[in-house]
This record gives sequence, structure tokens and C-alpha cells, in this order.
Amino acid sequence: MLQITEMKARNIKPGSKPVADGTVAGLRLESGRTRGRGKWILRFVSPVTGKRREMGLGVYPATLIADARTRGLTARQLIGSGKDPIDERDAATAARKATAEALTFEHAALKVHEELKPGWKNSKHADQWISTLRQYAFPKISKKKVASLAPTDFAEMLRPIWLDKPETASRIKQRCHTILKWCWAHGFVQSNPLDVVDFLLPQQPGKRERTKHHAAMPWQDVPDFVSRALSASDSNATRALLEFVILTAARSGEARAMTWGEIDLKEKVWTIPASRMKAKVQHRVPLSTRAVAILKSQRRLYPEADLVFPSPRGLVLCDMALTSFLRSYSAHSGDQGRVATAHGFRSSFRDWASENGYPRDLAERALAHTIANQAEAAYHRTDLLERRRNMMENWADHVGGLNNKGQVIPMLRGA
Repeated sequence: MLQITEMKARNIKPGSKPVADGTVAGLRLESGRTRGRGKWILRFVSPVTGKRREMGLGVYPATLIADARTRGLTARQLIGSGKDPIDERDAATAARKATAEALTFEHAALKVHEELKPGWKNSKHADQWISTLRQYAFPKISKKKVASLAPTDFAEMLRPIWLDKPETASRIKQRCHTILKWCWAHGFVQSNPLDVVDFLLPQQPGKRERTKHHAAMPWQDVPDFVSRALSASDSNATRALLEFVILTAARSGEARAMTWGEIDLKEKVWTIPASRMKAKVQHRVPLSTRAVAILKSQRRLYPEADLVFPSPRGLVLCDMALTSFLRSYSAHSGDQGRVATAHGFRSSFRDWASENGYPRDLAERALAHTIANQAEAAYHRTDLLERRRNMMENWADHVGGLNNKGQVIPMLRGA
């Protein structure tokens, strides 16, 4: 018997005789109500009852010929092993329904988390993925059956944080959406209620409105803070690190993990490798006289250490070390009610540079900011290290209070 072809299937007419597949015994395409449409039927004798039965295997063209044959062969294998494929399918459907009726949101979330976990390179992200659900979602919907979850359940769970913590709420919504997609794919739910939950919640503020910049100390107040909090007390790794971060306008993470192999005291240059830079591009920092003095002091204090600013245990200082220090001194910022951050001193430097007439290009290079315009970036072949050196020395003079507080420092020639 000849095999059915796509042309024969596309030309099947309403009321015409069924077209046999020709490869799987009993498989045929029966005509539908319109031309080129039909349904796949497998005729067989049940090995359980001995009666003739017909099993639907899908509609054409949604179910292609190859797919229908695969399903037909699977059914024939069951028949060959003494099982009725219709009974087996009904039993599987019933088992899936029973599982869905018993499956709670918490169990589904834990299952999805376990399946996704091997694909995450960052273990911290994997832990955060489930911990946020435990904190915000589980208290409200953990015991609810996934088959009974409605959009209102998720809306009520998200409402308390939807406006106050929009970033957190959005992440939780996305994770719940992933869980329900998994349930849908496994036949445990018939739809994903997260698709319409936005219609039950107020509109969140835009990204620009909810983005909070790092609190920065006004540049005019930096010398007083350094004198009061950093220079007036006995120095330690945290104080030395914070002053160094301020002097170099570096990111705190770059300075915390700095090693002596990156320092050239003779040339007064700190070379940060690309692997430790945010933009993954090597960055050279000209070191002011005061920055070099801090480094020499650290070398005397920790002669055997590889890290320039080691913790008491010889490890990289944690990111909260500087934050805790600034909080303990109530380091004020330009944002009312907010304590200045270590990262915010980069903004202090940037404002100082603008107020003192330094070219934008020099200030942006000091901050290791990438050039957004690709055409412009292609023509930048130098990092202007020596021109930046004058600027950073003047910034160090300002930080150290060597100029009249708040007054403009004249630019050095060549800056």
C-alpha cells in the first residue's frame, strides 16, 4: 500500500473516503468539514477486550503526517505488549489530573527551582530565586493547589509590595510566571494566571522614577569629612581604603580586591586588569602624592599581604565595611535623610571636576566610564593618563583641605 503524501492530505475533501497511511497498520486520515482538513484515527483490536476500537491521534494539518505515524507506532507497541492504548492514555490523563489536584504552589516552586538550578552559574542567584518566594509568595499561596490558583491570588500576594518595592515585586511575578509555565507545560494547569495579573494591579512607576542613585556627599564637604572621620583617628584598613577610594574615584570593589601586583609605586600608577573592571577593559589610575603615601603605609603595616587593604583575617574586605563606617559617622549626603555611600564619592569627584572646569573627557576617563557612541569610541586610542594625573593631584589637594574650602583650585597647565 502506498504511503499517504502531503499532497493527498492537503487535497482531502469533505465526505471523501478515509486515506490509509500505508506504513502504520490501521492509521488513516478521515476527512473533515473543509478541504485539506481531517483527523487521524487508529483502528485496532483491543488486546484486553478483543473488541474493535478507534483512537484519535490529532487533527490535520495541526498534527503532521510524521507526528501521526509516531503516535500510531507508540500505540501499536502498547498493543503488542498486551495493553489497550486508549485505556493507557485515559489512565495517564487521570494520573496527571490527580497530580495537578494535589500539587501545591510550594511543591511546584521547589521542583522548578531544582530543575533550573544546574543551569545557573551563580549560586547566589539560585538561592535568591527561591528565598524571595519563601519570603513573599509562600506565606500567601504556598498551600494552594496550582490547579485552583487564579489571577486574584497572585494580585493579592503582590499588592503589598507592588508600589513600595517594584523591583522585588516584578522579580517575584516573573518567577511565579516561570513556575506556572512549567505547570502548564506538564498539563497541571490549563492557563497561566500571571498573564493577566497586571490588569488587577495599579501601574508601577517607570524605571526612571524608581531608580535611586547612590547618595553622594557634596564635593565642598568632602575635606571636612576626611579631616574629621579619616585623618583625626588612628588609621586602619577601612579608613585607609575609604580615603584611597575617595582620592582615586574608583569603585570600592576595585580597591577592596586590589593587589600589590597591580601597583607601580615608581611610576605612580595603579593598573586594574580587565577581569576586575565593570566594562571588562583595563583601566590605569594615576596616583596622587597622598594616594602613594597611603599605599606605602599599607605596605609597612602588612608587609606579607598580597592584598593592599586586607581584612583582619587576610581576606578581601566585605562590601559592607565601608557602608557600616559611613553610617557610624552619619556621613551626610545631598539627599535628605540618606547617608553618603562609598560609590557616591565618585559623583562628588565628578561634580568637583565639572565645577572646576575640567574637560568632560578627562573626568569620564577617570571614572572608567565607557563611551556610549561607538563611532566616537573607535577614535579614542589613549587613556590620557598624564593629563589625568594633574587633575587627580588637584582633587587630592581638595580632599586633603590644602585649598581654601569650597573655592575653585586653578587648573594646572596641560590639564
